[in-house]
Amino acid sequence: MSSSSSVAPAVANAHTVFLVTNFWESMSSDTEISQGKAVVDASKAAGVQHIIFSSLINASEASNGRLSNISHFDGKARIEEYIRSSGVPGTFVLPGMFMSGFETMIRKNPPNEPAGYTLALPVEPSKAKAPLFDAAEDTGKFVKAAIKNFPSQAGSRILAASDYYTIDQLISEFSEVMGKPAHAVQIDDDKFKSFLSPVAAQELLENMKLLEDPGYYAGESLAGSLALLEEKPTTWKEFVEKNKEKWSNFDH
Repeated sequence: MSSSSSVAPAVANAHTVFLVTNFWESMSSDTEISQGKAVVDASKAAGVQHIIFSSLINASEASNGRLSNISHFDGKARIEEYIRSSGVPGTFVLPGMFMSGFETMIRKNPPNEPAGYTLALPVEPSKAKAPLFDAAEDTGKFVKAAIKNFPSQAGSRILAASDYYTIDQLISEFSEVMGKPAHAVQIDDDKFKSFLSPVAAQELLENMKLLEDPGYYAGESLAGSLALLEEKPTTWKEFVEKNKEKWSNFDH
């Protein structure tokens, strides 16, 4: 997706283009934005009628500059702005926090600690709210809603998440489904960053802080987006039940 000419064959004769950009591949906002713009330019030249873009909020703006390092959010927000200014009608599907990410974040306690599981994050478990999303199972449900509600929903954002969960609620439901003790604990920022690659540590720390204030979707309700769906999205309990084997090596 490096240039509009390289993208042109992929969008030729298309009515609708579903665009997903990948910040993590290059770790560069400039690269991600350039790729997104190339697809938009090629789509406009090809006469595409509708772009559905996997977007995110501008975290820097939503936090008044406090969270200025969440590049994988802000870059997508800039691509969304470009689509809005392009003249090609767009609908924007904003994926929530991937449920699958908790397969590695919820950890088995070591032998010298009480039996069970722990989720250690740099946020208050009772305050931080995560809009959870089963990407593998539910992406199509939200994209389908964008397609079927075009053009009435053109220009709108569809928030792709089944519900908001506090971290306490998330770990409580995990414990209930697994039948094992589980606890959420708040750790300091430096300890959290020590678990991560230095290249991504500050970005992922701020991504977690976003859950507390101003919120992953800056406090926006999910109700309008969920009302567009024809199929119910996966709940967190359903995801844990379906993926119990992912934690099967936890023998406590």
